Amino acid sequence: MDISLWEFAALAAAALLVGFSKTAVSGANTVSLAVFAAVLPARESTGVLLPILIAGDVLAVLTYRRHAHWPTLWRLFPAVAAGVVVGTVFLMWADDTGVRTSIGAILLLMAAVTLWRRRAPADEGELGRGSRLKAPSYGVLGGFTTMVANAGGPVLSMYLLSAGFRKLSFLGTSAWFFLIVNTSKVPFSVGLGLIDAHSLLLDAALVLFVLPGAYIGKAAVHRINQRLFEQLVIGATVLGGLQLLLR
Repeated sequence: MDISLWEFAALAAAALLVGFSKTAVSGANTVSLAVFAAVLPARESTGVLLPILIAGDVLAVLTYRRHAHWPTLWRLFPAVAAGVVVGTVFLMWADDTGVRTSIGAILLLMAAVTLWRRRAPADEGELGRGSRLKAPSYGVLGGFTTMVANAGGPVLSMYLLSAGFRKLSFLGTSAWFFLIVNTSKVPFSVGLGLIDAHSLLLDAALVLFVLPGAYIGKAAVHRINQRLFEQLVIGATVLGGLQLLLR
């Protein structure tokens, strides 16, 4: 891919942010998504970004693997698989503008719903309680958005926040979720021509920047209290949605 030094620097900064988001503020990598789509053709950018996200997922799992809530993951996976299939079919005919507009609107809707729910008194009880009926809808939506634009993070974030997840269980569950889901997307992306030898060559250079980002995130997460953590996640979701709509 023919990119300038400044464009590579922007992609490197976005890769560093991927590492940070995976170990500190989930959903912040929607900014990385926007940077990749601005520097590279929007459709091809998803194929370049996917291996970088997987590298960040591996680092996140190594950091928070003991904090995952597996019952929640098992409830989500069947619906996510359906969403990935729908997203693959959608990518066969949708143009970049349609993809960006639909996902941007979805992210803003998810943030609005979460903010509305936070105004009501919190339910006390078991982690994830009351989320069974929401799991299919969030799962399909998350699978669809992660397949078409690697933008499933904010959808999962809204689901976990609404289910009452605390910081470490939030990060641990997210880490395992995206390592499994993003890895499963690779054959679909290869089949669609989004991942090839050229994209992997660029990935080999950019993945080096994920590690320092993950280290910074791991050091910062313990200094972020729960309320600030939730505000940052929601703020990143709104920012990502606006970027997709306005780009």
